[in-house]
Amino acid sequence: MKALMQEFSVPDRYRGPAGMVNGGWVSGLLASYLPAGGAVEVTLLAPTPLDTGLRVEREDGLVKLFQGAERLAEARAADGDPVPPPFVSLHQATRAERDFAGAQEHPFPGCFVCGDREPGDGLRIHPGPAGPPDTVAASWFAHPGLAEWSAALPLTHVWGALDCPSGWAHIEPGGAALLGRLTARTYRPVAPGRTYVVVARKEGRERRKLFASSAVYEVDGRLVGAARAIWIKI
Repeated sequence: MKALMQEFSVPDRYRGPAGMVNGGWVSGLLASYLPAGGAVEVTLLAPTPLDTGLRVEREDGLVKLFQGAERLAEARAADGDPVPPPFVSLHQATRAERDFAGAQEHPFPGCFVCGDREPGDGLRIHPGPAGPPDTVAASWFAHPGLAEWSAALPLTHVWGALDCPSGWAHIEPGGAALLGRLTARTYRPVAPGRTYVVVARKEGRERRKLFASSAVYEVDGRLVGAARAIWIKI
């Protein structure tokens, strides 16, 4: 017997690639159906369409996302916490943004997380090469418009902030990849109106699979959330 079933659709605002929900956003949505306090692993099996009827089912610690009979994604408690990349100062992160590869050629320019969106409409995280090897970083202003009158940003947005930067650790101008799996844990809320540091680092490659770690930090270096990701180069 299913413990929970809910139907909904995701508006175009939360897009990643054209016609698709941002992978980190939908991963955070599924993670929100599991108990807080531990790491969650989300596997994306197929693109999640925008403005389309979707269904979430939760049973025995497994959360599944469906479009009709097709399973699009699933989430479960993870084995072990993600190891974050080292902290980068706000000064370094702000300087790194100047060399954001997506400013030259962006595969998904309308992305909710890393696209060229209006303040308060998207996260506007544009990571560029930072000081440490294989590392990108950016500052992130958590615009009050993202909080939707809450004291903290939704988990969907925090997972989004952990998602795209890990892809940009690998992606160069003209390249593209899609998120395949995201494992994340959050430790403290993201408060609207505050600035954060987002860091991501390459962690290896296996054919088309790209491995990376990412983290959101307070500007004083306190860890907000950490993730490990597997991307598929396209």
